[in-house]
Amino acid sequence: MDFFISPAYAQDSAQGDPFSIFLPMIVIFVAFYFLLIRPQQKRQKAHTALIGALATGDEVLTAGGVLGKVTAVSEHYATLLIAQNVEIKVQKSTVSSIVPKGTIDAA
Repeated sequence: MDFFISPAYAQDSAQGDPFSIFLPMIVIFVAFYFLLIRPQQKRQKAHTALIGALATGDEVLTAGGVLGKVTAVSEHYATLLIAQNVEIKVQKSTVSSIVPKGTIDAA
């Protein structure tokens, strides 16, 4: 019955290219960079530009789903008019998008 089992020989670990050992890790890192890291950086850059361009009169949607018109902008905060005579102050970073003019009137 010994003919079914082949002898196992130890491999010499000194042989082999060190580059080939790290090649799978390099490929995985490159894939993560192009699939996860780079798109996230682009979204972050676009959001920063959106926050920087925020001006009085813009109609915005916050991350919490509040739709309002910007009445004042400071360094870190924006004041939104969400209903007649109702204003709230939110952090500028919570603004998720600027919606087209007239969106509030149509809602």
